[in-house]
Formats: sequence, C-alpha cells, structure tokens
Amino acid sequence: MPAPKAKPSAGNSKGNAERMTLSPARQIALALLALLFLGLQVRLWFGEGSLRHVAALKKDVAVLKESNAKLAERNRLMAADVKDLKQGTEAVEEIARKDLGMVRNGETFFLILEQPRGTE
Repeated sequence: MPAPKAKPSAGNSKGNAERMTLSPARQIALALLALLFLGLQVRLWFGEGSLRHVAALKKDVAVLKESNAKLAERNRLMAADVKDLKQGTEAVEEIARKDLGMVRNGETFFLILEQPRGTE
C-alpha cells in the first residue's frame, strides 16, 4: 500500500507566502524597471528612430543616392563642355552655327524644306 502523502503544515505554507511577497522598495524598483522597459519598447516601435522610421530613411537615402548619381553625370558633362569651350574654337563655332545660324565668309547656306507627307 502506498504511503499517504504528507500535507504541508500551516507554518510551511505561510513561509512560502512570506518568501513570495516583495518589500515595498523592491516593488517600486520592479515597477520602475517595467515602466522603463515599456517606454523603450514604445520608442523602438513608434518614436523617432523606430524601426519604421529607419526603414523610411533608408528608402529616402536610396532615392537621394540615385538622384545624386544622375546629377553627378550631368555635372561631368557640363564640366567637359566648359573645358571644351575654354580650350578650342571648334565648340564655339559649332554652337554658333547650330543655335545662331551663323555662316562663315565664303560659305553658301542651303535650306532644304521637306514637303508634308499629305500633299503629294
């Protein structure tokens, strides 16, 4: 026959209950730690510097890098044009002919007009 289980004595259960209660100072410290933890979690998920905010900033950085690359290429081409204009007369002459319709002395200018396709 199995031995009967011993029931805990009243003094023993009271000792466990006393060990489970916290002093008021520890309760306050535990509450402050819990509030600090919750505050940090709120900031992590919703505040400035949150994961969502960081993801949005990374997306903005990628867009700006792409824009900067386009502008850098544009600047490189403009710098090449400036260098060409400063060093040689060919670029100046090309621009004058194309934009201003200039012709050198002794040259003949021919303007060829195409007829519209509908009037043949």
